[in-house]
Amino acid sequence: MEARLQRRVQRYGWDLAAADYDDFWQAPLAPVRDAMLASAAPRPGERVLDVACGTGAATLPAAQAVGPQGSAVGVDVSQRMVDAARHAAMARRVANASFERMDGETLALADSSFDVALCGFGLMYMPEPTQCLRELRRVLLPGGRIALAVWGERARCAWAAAFEVIEREVASDVCPLFFHTGQGDNLARLCSEAGFAAVAQQRMAMRLDYADGQQACDAVLVGGPVALAWSRLDAEARRRVQQSYLEAIATWRQGEGYQLPAEGVVVSAISPART
Repeated sequence: MEARLQRRVQRYGWDLAAADYDDFWQAPLAPVRDAMLASAAPRPGERVLDVACGTGAATLPAAQAVGPQGSAVGVDVSQRMVDAARHAAMARRVANASFERMDGETLALADSSFDVALCGFGLMYMPEPTQCLRELRRVLLPGGRIALAVWGERARCAWAAAFEVIEREVASDVCPLFFHTGQGDNLARLCSEAGFAAVAQQRMAMRLDYADGQQACDAVLVGGPVALAWSRLDAEARRRVQQSYLEAIATWRQGEGYQLPAEGVVVSAISPART
């Protein structure tokens, strides 16, 4: 798919998923998100950038870590995600966090303006993830830290069956290389190629717990990466997709609920002095 269209698809898709995203994904992603924040270690007084910030799940704790003398800026391609993040910041009274709609591959931000850059579960959706990494290096100060999180190996992420199931009904338009960044040392290698140094990678086992089949389906279909494709289906097609997806994850059924294995990858690095 042409890159401009891919970006538009992502924007519309995450606009649709925004209202339900936190209910389904905040808790399951928390351990990997916390590991990403810990590896970046934002300190009081620093400026933090969070690309593909979603509803602000990493931006807000980063803002709290840097304190009132520091700041955190979250950017996302989805306006509804940005609106939700602003609402969350107001509700939690985090005054030093701000949010803007912005493409992570073309950051409208000044060179050398941040101490820390984060991108949690966002690079997989970008047509040109290496371009995003170059942009992150550009806006980081020399010696600045980057921390990233992506999904790991597809074979270790049981929920990935949703892609294949929904594509039987409609072209999902989700990035075809969705799991590529999490394969082997791909993400670490991309960081090195973008000019980062001291690159370190860790893999983390995850578990996605759902109370019942409806919740398991809604997480990936309504509040997840195929929300746009799901919105195009009629009632009968939706029934088929849900049934096929539950059959695909039946191995991990526990009583009425489901416990799906998954994997996350966290990479940290340093932006060296420019030559």
